[in-house]
Amino acid sequence: MSDLRVELTQNLDEAEWDWLIPHAQRDAIIVVADGLDLLDVGEAIATDNIPSVQNWIDEQLLAKPSPEQLGEWNSDRTKRFNALIVEPYVLVQEKAAL
Repeated sequence: MSDLRVELTQNLDEAEWDWLIPHAQRDAIIVVADGLDLLDVGEAIATDNIPSVQNWIDEQLLAKPSPEQLGEWNSDRTKRFNALIVEPYVLVQEKAAL
């Protein structure tokens, strides 16, 4: 495993929406589709792997949160996400409700 991958793995955590709001306010949240591995996406962004990142954007697998998502999350501030910080972004995947 690369040093970058190890570092990203250490930065991967679970977060409540309430903790992510400041990042949303500075437009730094990127929603990662469920089918993608958060670490793979983080590594691609950190290493400027433009073809992979552009492909995910084109396939709508990476996107800024929609106004509807933001509204839903703001109404449930305890909503949980898997989150990965890759400066200046915070990559998130919604955790399924139990």
